[in-house]
Amino acid sequence: MGLVEDFQEHANKAKTLPPSTKDADKLILYGLYKQAMVGNVNTDRPGMLSPTDRAKWDAWKAVEGKTKEQAMTEYIAKVKELLGQSAK
Repeated sequence: MGLVEDFQEHANKAKTLPPSTKDADKLILYGLYKQAMVGNVNTDRPGMLSPTDRAKWDAWKAVEGKTKEQAMTEYIAKVKELLGQSAK
């Protein structure tokens, strides 16, 4: 299976993460997903009145500069890690 197919499979698996998954972990996944799909941040940072959007933007900005392949690989590893934790 190629990297893109593996990434797509894990993106689907990420939707099945338990509700107890920490927001910080969800933000890491969000940032890596956006970096893999879009590339570097291409929007202005949301204002103080949008804390959720601002946190998502910050998570994406934190992984800026990673290649599509790096972001996909790290995303897959993070999903595997979180699914492994939920099985305990």
